[in-house]
Parts: sequence; C-alpha cells; structure tokens
Amino acid sequence: MLGDDGAQLQCCVTVEHLDSCGQATRRQVIRKACVILGRNEFQEIILRVHDGKVSQNHHLKEFRLFTKFARDGKCTIKLLPGNIQVLLSNCPPDSLRLFLKTLSIKHLAWQSSKPLSDREKLKAALPRSFEAISPLQQKDLQKVNELRGEAAPRGLTDRTNTRPAAGRGPQVKRPRSDTNLSPVKTNPSKKPILSLQSHKLNKEQAAVLRAVLSGKNVFFTGSAGTGKSFLLKRIIGSLPPKSTYATASTGVAACHIGGTTLHSFAGIGSGSGPLEQCIELAQRPGVLQHWTSCRHLIIDEVSMVDAQFFDKLESVARSVRRSTQPFGGIQLIVCGDFLQLPPVSKGKEKASFCFQARSWRKVIQVNMELTEVRRQTEQNFISLLQAVRVGRVTEEVTAKLLKSSSHQIERDGILATRLCTHKDDVELTNQSKLQQLPGSVHVFEAVDSDPELVKTMDAHSPVSRLIQLKVGAQVMLTKNLDVARGLVNGARGVVVAFDSGKNGLPHVRFLCGATEVMKLERWVFKASGGIHLSRQQIPLKLAWAISIHKSQGMTLDCVEISLARVFESGQAYVALSRARSLEGLRVMDFDPRVVRADPDVLLFYKKLKKERLLMQASMDDFVNNDHENS
Repeated sequence: MLGDDGAQLQCCVTVEHLDSCGQATRRQVIRKACVILGRNEFQEIILRVHDGKVSQNHHLKEFRLFTKFARDGKCTIKLLPGNIQVLLSNCPPDSLRLFLKTLSIKHLAWQSSKPLSDREKLKAALPRSFEAISPLQQKDLQKVNELRGEAAPRGLTDRTNTRPAAGRGPQVKRPRSDTNLSPVKTNPSKKPILSLQSHKLNKEQAAVLRAVLSGKNVFFTGSAGTGKSFLLKRIIGSLPPKSTYATASTGVAACHIGGTTLHSFAGIGSGSGPLEQCIELAQRPGVLQHWTSCRHLIIDEVSMVDAQFFDKLESVARSVRRSTQPFGGIQLIVCGDFLQLPPVSKGKEKASFCFQARSWRKVIQVNMELTEVRRQTEQNFISLLQAVRVGRVTEEVTAKLLKSSSHQIERDGILATRLCTHKDDVELTNQSKLQQLPGSVHVFEAVDSDPELVKTMDAHSPVSRLIQLKVGAQVMLTKNLDVARGLVNGARGVVVAFDSGKNGLPHVRFLCGATEVMKLERWVFKASGGIHLSRQQIPLKLAWAISIHKSQGMTLDCVEISLARVFESGQAYVALSRARSLEGLRVMDFDPRVVRADPDVLLFYKKLKKERLLMQASMDDFVNNDHENS
C-alpha cells in the first residue's frame, strides 16, 4: 500500500505500567502490532494497540511525547495520569513522523473544544464505537494555526518533547485500513493533505514506492537528475529500520543515503574467492547477523557492482539464510543508471554489468524507469544530455558543446569548478591554487567518533579529516543546509572571511546570493559489524577541481569540463549532467569521439523498453487490485 495518512503504524510495541517511582511493574511486548489513532463515541482520541487477536485502547487526554529517536523509528508516548507508557519501535521513520504530527495537531484541536463531563456522557447513552481518525485536513491546520497564533504549524523536532502534546481533532475517518485485524470504519473520499517532505513524489516515483511496499524485488533506473537518491531516501523512510539495510557500491554514495557500502554489509571481501570461502566469511558472528536479520536490502549505484560479485551475493544469501528462494528471500531494492559509471575492471578483463549476472532475472521482479528530469529545467539542455547519455552526438549537440567553451560563467569572485577524470589532477589543482592565494591558512580538523577508524571514515565521508582554507578559497557545500535558499550539496561559493573567535569559522558567499557562517555538521554512517560512526566537520571542500566519480549525485552551478582524458563509457555523460544549466557549463577541447555508451547497456535498456508496456500494465493491475483489497 502506498501513502501514509498518519493514523496507523505497523511496528513493535511495548506497553509498560509504571509505579509512582517510574519503574515498570508490568510489561507487555508485542513484536508485530498495529497501532491506530481513533475516536470513541464522545470524539475523544484513542490509541488502539492490536496484537492480531485482541486490542487495548488508551485514552489520549493528557500525554507526553518523547521523540528524540524518531529518526530511528522509535518514540515513547507517556499517558498521564494513568502512568502507562507505550514504547513504539521499528516503525518506518516517515510513517512515525506523520503519525506523531497527526496526533499532536488533532489533540491540540480537540483540547480547544469543551470535553463532555461524565454526567453528560451518561445522559448521551451512546453505543460504544471506535472510528479511525481521518488524515489531516486544511481545517485542522487552520484551527491549530489560530490556536498557536502562528503562520504555520510546527513540525516535530528530534529533541525530547516533554510538553503535553496537544489534541482533539475534528471528526475524522481513515481513508483505508491497512489491516483486517480490527473492524474500523473508513471513508475513502478523504485524502491526507499534509506531506512531511518539502517535495512530493511524482507519479513515476510513487509507482516505484508502491512496488517496493508491495514486497516486490525492484530495479529502478533513470537518467541523472531524475530524483533516484531522493526516492531512495523516501523508500528507506517507509520501511522498518531493524530489517532494512541501505547500501551502495561506493562509500560516498552510501553516506548520501545514510547507509554502508555493499562490501561492508556482505562481509565477503572482494568476492573473488571461491564460493565456499565467501560463505565462511559471511558466517562470522558480526556479519551473519546482517544476513539473518535483513528483510529489505537496498543497493544504490548498482551500475558499479559487477556481475560476478552480484552472483556471489545471491548464492551466499541462499546459503547463510538456508533458503532456496532467490537472494535467500531478502527483498531487493536496486537503483542506478547503467549508462553512467561502469564497474571497475580488474586487470585487462572488462568487468560485466550487474544485469549480466546469471541470477539477475531470477531475482529482479519489476524493472521501472524514472524519466522526469528535476535537476535541469531547460528542455534544450535536457535533450542534449539525453542524446549524450545514449552515445548519440549530432552536429547540433557538438556545436552547442563547442560553443560552451567561450561561456563566461565566473561571477561574484566564484570561479568554475573543473571536473577531472583522474583524482590525482584534483589534488594537485586544489593544493596549488590554495598555495597561490595570499594570507594565512586556517585548518579545520574533524571530530571523529573513532579516530582509529579514520580510513573507513574517509571512504564514507564527503568531507576530509583536515580542511585547509584561506580567504578567496573556492569551495563547495557538501550537505543540503537549506534547499529553499539554494544551499544544497554541490552549491558553489568563495570564502570571504573568518570568525575572530578561537574556532575561526569561515564565512562563505554562495552563488545563490547568501553569505553564511559554516558551522560544524555531523555525518553518520554505518561500518562493518553494524556500528555507527560519525564525523563532525565544516560542510565544505575545495572546489577549484573535483573528480567525476566524487561528483555523482551533485548539482553544480558553474562547472568547467575537460573531456580529453575520458577513459570509460558514460564518463562524459556523468560529467556533463552535473551542470544545472548549459549557461553554467564550459566544455574545453570537446571531441565527439569521447562520448560513448556501452552497447551491452543500450541493448539491455532497449529490451526493458520493449517489456515496459507489459510491466506497466501488470503494475497498473497490481495497483488496482491493491486498492480493491484495501
């Protein structure tokens, strides 16, 4: 089922009855519970916890919310004055946030109306009822805005919220029930109007999420800038955290989605050893726990995973999970664009793509493609990039790229970032340019959670352990700070000053017009054994030059590209598609011969397109059946 209406959760629930000292005197754990927000016959808000056989109802007249770990799918609702606390865990994080927001807003609205007295309830003589609460409507938000005297309702924070959360909601009904465990009246005409995310999914992205939530093994692809990473984050937020493992073929890609590398998850080294050896490695205590607890495995940037490794993983999964099902019964959500960077070849032999693996067709049930480009808005530039992606370089494309060499894209002291094919060129360029600047160097050292694992952190983190800056240094933002203002991952700027305090934080003027003081940001990623590592550092990197590999996932405002040394299929496309616009792009020494698309990949996508109509029809059938069964 797609979509959260904010009134229902599937998760693990622990109900604790506390004594006057706050100690639990009675505890009930329900591993697979259905939690529903509803109303009784007096329009009071009820929290119903269902274990599949019987339900228990808790009045939500006065309560406290503890939401510090909502991002990890955990929350505690402490019911007052009954001294009962309901601990929710393993909730899909996005569903939990919407659930808590719905609860807070509905409760605040309910509190503003006059509750019935016990006498009035007796006189009403209403039959007992329970109706699931409806999604948040515009009237709820308006009422709460009036009560708060603010322009917009506050969202949840990740801090502990100890104020009594608010609440009575207007009469509300659920558009559907996700469970047949308990009879719940529903009203399919009401739709939720509140979205937690600043951007909604488009129809294609929503179809992918629907397929994932139906339990299918999904491969979704799309050209650069179609929102693959954005969708992946939404998918991760829609799945239970304990059984979901987010991985990627590279450390930086893994960091973007808050996961770990695929090699780290698998624990089988490079996978080049014999299968028996790989199975032995996967059965080591720390690694085996990954394999046995995993129910949903996400693999990003799959274009860089080679076929041999994928087949090894599939065999290992079946063996260690003692299952004959493809991939040992793990649901696979695989994402990437095979027309971008290919797997790294070992020796002279060309590495095979993942889709050429023997197990690929057996494992992947649904193939889907995102076609709506979000990074670029100019249709002419989008068409140019689509032609380069498939290796077609017409005279018109060549003319436009040759003409771009004269583009003057520097402004406000911000120079173009040079995209390089080789990382050695990047280091040399950035260091020499920094040395040429006058003034003293300011050094920023990262605060790492485990200094002994510096190499692991360097592989995963988009920021270095040491960052050296001067006034005039060309820099790039390495984290989304404020999307609405253009302060996004890849935003270009120049250092204009440093704080006078002991920290000496840099002031950066960005192309979007904002001048910001760069404070420490935190990146959290998982290492082998499931341990969480973190790095605190200013979110900047030197930006006179950057490698094509490191630019994946970034949107660059002003970029200069030399394609003379392109050595892989798809590399020219990856480089060009980083640019937000043709006006912000300068291509030096363009030669149409460097634009190549791998023929095996083109054939694979051609076959997919032939099968796509059939696949789309079956997806539509699935969706229709899904709604009918709701």
